[in-house]
Amino acid sequence: MSSKTEIKKDVVILFAGDSGDGIQLAGSQFTTSAALYGNDISTFPNFPAEIRAPQGTIAGVSGFQLHFGSVEVYTAGDAYDVLVVMNAAALKANVNQLKSGGIIVANTDGFDAKNLKLAKYPDGVNPLNNGSLDKFKVFEIDVTKITRNALADFGMGTKDMDRSKNMFVLGFIYWMYNRSLENSIEFIKLKFKNRIDLIEANIKVLKVGYNYGDTVEAPMNRFEVKPAPVSKGTYRSIVGNQATALGLIAASQKSNLPLFYGTYPITPASDILHELSKHKNFGVKTFQAEDEIAAITASIGAAFGGSLAVTASSGPGIALKGEAIGLALMLELPLVIVNVQRGGPSTGLPTKTEQSDLLQAMYGRNGESPVPILAAYTPSDCFDSAFEACRLALEFMTPVFLLTDGYIANGAEPWKFPSAEDLPDLNISFAKNSLQEGQKYLPYKRNEKLAREWAIPGTKGLEHRIGGIEKENETGNISYDPENHQLMVKIRQAKVDKIADYVPLQTLDNGRIPSEEKKGELLIIGWGSTYGSIKIAVQEAISEGYDVSHAHIKYLNPFPKNLNELIKKFNHVLIPEMNNGQLIKIIRDNFFVDAKGLNKIKGMPFTVNEIKEKIIEMLS
Repeated sequence: MSSKTEIKKDVVILFAGDSGDGIQLAGSQFTTSAALYGNDISTFPNFPAEIRAPQGTIAGVSGFQLHFGSVEVYTAGDAYDVLVVMNAAALKANVNQLKSGGIIVANTDGFDAKNLKLAKYPDGVNPLNNGSLDKFKVFEIDVTKITRNALADFGMGTKDMDRSKNMFVLGFIYWMYNRSLENSIEFIKLKFKNRIDLIEANIKVLKVGYNYGDTVEAPMNRFEVKPAPVSKGTYRSIVGNQATALGLIAASQKSNLPLFYGTYPITPASDILHELSKHKNFGVKTFQAEDEIAAITASIGAAFGGSLAVTASSGPGIALKGEAIGLALMLELPLVIVNVQRGGPSTGLPTKTEQSDLLQAMYGRNGESPVPILAAYTPSDCFDSAFEACRLALEFMTPVFLLTDGYIANGAEPWKFPSAEDLPDLNISFAKNSLQEGQKYLPYKRNEKLAREWAIPGTKGLEHRIGGIEKENETGNISYDPENHQLMVKIRQAKVDKIADYVPLQTLDNGRIPSEEKKGELLIIGWGSTYGSIKIAVQEAISEGYDVSHAHIKYLNPFPKNLNELIKKFNHVLIPEMNNGQLIKIIRDNFFVDAKGLNKIKGMPFTVNEIKEKIIEMLS
């Protein structure tokens, strides 16, 4: 039947169901198609903590949220326009965030008595027929039955047929938004290249889902979201962990150093290992160690031998690496430490996002152990931040922390990727033997950046002592002298502080630049993945007449040199964080400013409205 097409500037879709329903695959495929079409996108995959969570329960719901538009998109969206649910639990867990008048696409097979009971609906209550969804447009489709009918002649078991339900849903959403099936067809052919039967089955169900839109009896509009206006260049969809891996590879190539990645699997950092392991052609060596300590000490050994060394984990693994991070600091070897933050403490919320490891990165080692810290703020920025972390580690001969988190590590967006010529060379030179006869090599003699030379083992004449016990200044000999220890502690701190001379000054991302005559009213300081929500909230508040500005800090230790000067130009400071107040402690300590906090510790990112409401409260 005919349907009219409605133009939308942006749309938020949530695919939700059990972990075994292929929700993440359906969402990621629609994301790739939207990116290829030219939409701006932002995604938020949301997984259960268990590998095989209890089916049919709210705890077992897996979700993939996608925001795509013909305008710039900075967040995965506060509320959904479309909610696709495979069972009752998926509806119950997410319907409160569906916009009034929004669309629900429901698999009716997931609303039988068993599923309703697992989702803890009262006996005899089915939300599809009790009037509770009257403010939404509900399309009830027996996805399971239609999928099985489509594959009846394929000789497949029921369980195998049901695995294709996600392709029906994907095809139907493609129909709703006038999208081509070609990208997903090519994906299916590649994914199942050794199983012709699975290729044919999944393609058939995909097409059945697409064609269902034309045959459904209930009238239904189709929608169009035009491509977003973007600067010229070649784009791809990038996930944060992928971008981190590619940034590390780029730094390896630009420094002409082999990349060594020592790690132990942990959610949500494991995908960095998966991505790097695909790139042996670039000389990448990946090592999956038996534990976190072995992973980082192997990386330290690789750094000692002249490699660009990296290790990664999440909060619990970083805790285990703590002593070895102090060792790398004492040895003054370049090492990049990636922390993909998640909910804590202990095992905490392993699949949920949080920003709760900043103080751990800043102070979480014994002794005076200053380490530079950077924080990525979008999936694509993970590339730039990883590259920059490598630059600082190599130039200053120090371990460097790179903080990301589960939201941006698993989220995706379009990325205008650079060519090799766009990236700066990382000119690394190892120490050479230029000693005169009788001279002794001084391994801890420093350059203008207070960095020592990188002396590779086996270089004749450059033999030197290395270890975790305090060094004598310049000679590197073991020293228990109290004056020397204080000197070395001060030098190591001064080296980190000096990095501020070699990083960009802090700028405003949005808002009025205050003048001497007129201070700014409110400055919002953000870091990490709060970027998109803050940016949109500030833009909306400015459009409504509020005097508010936004500064997002990438360099957290040391801070940019002008940050104090910038902060003092505002009457009020607000710091939203997905923790109980960590950057705010450091800002107050360094700059004696009465900053206010906005804290969210729910394993979920900030919504735009949460930040905007706080802006209005502070400026009213």
